Amino acid sequence: MEPIAIVGIDCRFPGAPDTRAYWDLLLRSGDGVGEVPRLRWEAKEFHAAAGSPGHTNTTEGGFVSDPDAFDNEFFTISPREAAAMDPQQRLLLQCAWRAVEDAGVAPHRLAGSDTGVFVGVMGNEWAQLHLTDYDNVTAQIGSGNGYCMTANRVSYHLDLKGPSLAVDTACSSSLVAVHLAVNSLLSGESDVALAGGVNVALTPALSIFYTQAGLSAPDGRCKPFSADADGIGRGEGVGVVVLRRLKDAVADGQRVYAVIRGTAVNQDGRSNGITAPNRWAQQDVLAAAYRRAGVAASDITFTEGHGTGTTLGDMMEIKALGHHHAGREGKPMALGSVKGNLGHTEGAAGIAGLIKVALALHHRVVPASRFAAKENPGLKLRERGLRLLKAPLRLPATGVVAGLSSFGMGGTNAHAVLESAPAAAGRPARLSGAPGGLAAAVFTLTAPGVNSLRRNLLAQADAAAARRVPVGALGWTSNHVKGGHRYRFAVSAADAAQLVTRLREAAADDDLLARLTAAPTGRPRVAFLYTGQGSQYPAMTAGLYRDSGLYRSFLDEADAALLPHTGTSVRDLLLGRSGDLDAIHRTQWTQPALFAVEYAMGRTLAALGVRPDMLVGHSVGEYAAAVIAGALPLDGAARLIAARGALMQELPEGGGMLSVRAARESLEERVAAEPSVGIAAVNGPQATVLSGDLAALERIEAGLTADGVRTRRLTVSHAFHSPLMEPVVERFAALAEKVGGGVPAIPVYSTVRGRLLDGDAMNAAYWTEHIGAPVLFADAAAALLDDGASHLVETGPRPVLSRMVRALGGARPGSEPVHVTPVPAEDAGGQDLADALAALYRGGVDPDWDAVYEERDRVPQQLAAYAFSDQHRYWAARTPSRGSAPRPVAPAPESTEPERGRETAEAGENRQPQSGAVAVLNVSRGKAEGPVALAALEAVGQVGGYSSDELTPKLRLYEDLGFDSVMVMELKTRLDERLTGLDSVTVQDLLPRLATIGDLVSFLHEIDAAAPGHEERTA
Repeated sequence: MEPIAIVGIDCRFPGAPDTRAYWDLLLRSGDGVGEVPRLRWEAKEFHAAAGSPGHTNTTEGGFVSDPDAFDNEFFTISPREAAAMDPQQRLLLQCAWRAVEDAGVAPHRLAGSDTGVFVGVMGNEWAQLHLTDYDNVTAQIGSGNGYCMTANRVSYHLDLKGPSLAVDTACSSSLVAVHLAVNSLLSGESDVALAGGVNVALTPALSIFYTQAGLSAPDGRCKPFSADADGIGRGEGVGVVVLRRLKDAVADGQRVYAVIRGTAVNQDGRSNGITAPNRWAQQDVLAAAYRRAGVAASDITFTEGHGTGTTLGDMMEIKALGHHHAGREGKPMALGSVKGNLGHTEGAAGIAGLIKVALALHHRVVPASRFAAKENPGLKLRERGLRLLKAPLRLPATGVVAGLSSFGMGGTNAHAVLESAPAAAGRPARLSGAPGGLAAAVFTLTAPGVNSLRRNLLAQADAAAARRVPVGALGWTSNHVKGGHRYRFAVSAADAAQLVTRLREAAADDDLLARLTAAPTGRPRVAFLYTGQGSQYPAMTAGLYRDSGLYRSFLDEADAALLPHTGTSVRDLLLGRSGDLDAIHRTQWTQPALFAVEYAMGRTLAALGVRPDMLVGHSVGEYAAAVIAGALPLDGAARLIAARGALMQELPEGGGMLSVRAARESLEERVAAEPSVGIAAVNGPQATVLSGDLAALERIEAGLTADGVRTRRLTVSHAFHSPLMEPVVERFAALAEKVGGGVPAIPVYSTVRGRLLDGDAMNAAYWTEHIGAPVLFADAAAALLDDGASHLVETGPRPVLSRMVRALGGARPGSEPVHVTPVPAEDAGGQDLADALAALYRGGVDPDWDAVYEERDRVPQQLAAYAFSDQHRYWAARTPSRGSAPRPVAPAPESTEPERGRETAEAGENRQPQSGAVAVLNVSRGKAEGPVALAALEAVGQVGGYSSDELTPKLRLYEDLGFDSVMVMELKTRLDERLTGLDSVTVQDLLPRLATIGDLVSFLHEIDAAAPGHEERTA
């Protein structure tokens, strides 16, 4: 059989709320068994030590904590639907999400894939409590029950298109589910499979059955293969594993816990009784699994047994194992069973055992088996080549083979053979060789709301503080795993300590959290702004060159393109290596140096996944923009910019430039009177630059000063963009004809034309005109903003253009663009670029995260699992009782995490488990007013289980409140009960007007719906 990798795990078992706690419980031989919680049933009412009819002989079992807690808002499930759902569905949903994350995959990335879901489940006690209460059966109760829905819920909420099915073979259900998942992968039906099991005990029915059948342990504890074994103790739990073909997991660099080498399933057939185990059938299923795995019995180091602790069950299992292992001289096979820690988790028993084996292989130690100290002598373990694990068993790193058995009460047997992961697992298989790394990580996290974000920031901070893991690996993993939700958080960190500090600071400071979080509503439109001459300085971008291999490679590329035309390394000059710090300010070097920096910046950002939707360049900044846009080749642009700078350097000095606080139009008459002066740039409505002969500029300046107009002399070597440039135009034009130029593939907002180049070529004529033409930056930038630029990335050595754009104004309230500066200061380095990338991610950009990190950091790490809210509680309205009336539901523990806002209840409210409604929705964005609006709110609240006081017009029925087609049909009925004027309105008429509650209310007003006894007043 082709090997199958276990790449993700999540679970909850008695005494173990997560996978880490489960492993800890196993290592310390912990006991997860305790008193039956009052939330389930009143144990004393059903207890009789002698096990009289209708009673159980125990008041104990293995129960998970907080089975009533469910983060319905995370899955956009209404309170009413959540209250109707079998808690097994709820537990499995959250467990499946965390398992996928543990596999190093953001769950939303599986949407639409052929991922299969296979769930083992044997209990349906929620249905017993609800589907027999006929007067209260609703559509939600119907979909909230049924074995199929345990798997189908997962497929629905994760949008998975592969097989989705529940399996009930009693105690072997979840291992049979794994077998089916493995076969789905092997057949090519699925490329990813989620396999799991779940069991929640809601009634004492099975406990009574075990007692009456003589199978129940009085202390509620299974004692596998022990001399003290006296029956079964019930247990609960949920577990999910994520499976892939091993070759695919290794190719993608996924961590592999363990490998499934072979599985087999068979049936007892006709034996001593339908519930009696069949030794020979168990022997056969072991043999079939060994054969399929291609191993001999002697290859098995240890086996996780079924191990219920019943006299007959243990004996049949040992005889079946002994048939295969009796010949192992001097090296008996180790044996244990997790049921000694948890009790018999029934439908989840197989997955509990599978996860134990996978973790043992992963951690290279098999935990001791609880109750193994006093083994049952009647089992003759030594004679059969077996031994109980009385102490932990250390394992080698690779090559360990283990077995796992799970046998169903009705005779369906399953066995699996697992092996330790290969040494290559978890390493990137396809190394690109491309440079990467910014000397800082960008840690990202998403959540459905601000409170859930804050909760998970703290969880990640605590996890990062507890481990010694490079910050790059933590960041890279977060980028690939923690995405997909509305609210995006991102922060840079140079090391793990800084990351922990920044996460905790953000969680504790609402203002800081708001600055580091955004909820983009659409795809951002990113514009690159390329600065012009005047932004240069010695050693510009030296820090970025030092920190970023990516930037380094592109600056080197630009330098190589320029070198044939400059004769000297521009890179060495601009980094300050030449020893001549003033050279950067000489036009001959300034222009090619700025071009090199801006080309490298643009290419670096593009390689990081930030690809511009539009470009604008100020003067010489247009050369780099033209290359990025595809209008000029790199070598052609390098040739032009080198020649441009050299030609201008040859011009005699004596020209100057004057910045004037006035509109262009007010200056044209003065400029016309001085033929040697021209308008060099229009940077804003009241920001104009004049350029030309110094004497002429002095005359203009004197006149402006006399009129009260503010002016400022600019420090320049020449009068750029003025009539004084005319002597170089002819020679430049001849060279430009040889280089040519084309139409930009990315929209360029030309500062020569002051508009978008709509099909215009950036050819020889364009670049020749560019020398003397005024820089119409204000017009070009205004056009760019009008076309919807949302993020302005200043792609130059320092922020200059961002200030000019802000001065333009004119943006609609709430639509102001976000300014991003990868090089905010002269000493900027890799972390500043990481900050810029974080800002762009928050705005909706999805970077190429691999390019952010060096290859050594592109290794998956285990992050803290998603921390679901436990604020909302849902439990059965009726719980088992011997009295004539249903017993009141026991109160839930008071939440230690009061929450605020859309996600949860008012802070500090002590919640009770909910049997119908309500999870509180508290949003302060306005209230609906008027009888029709109030009737609509009441109807929405009744259908969804919300209080109308917490509903507001801006809430979306589908995305925020969890409505579906069944709920919409009921909504129509509830509106009919409250309003007149809806007789001719169909559900189909209603559907297009259900985007928000406000949209629904508007529609009701449009059709003149009215609330009986009320008169609407309109102005």
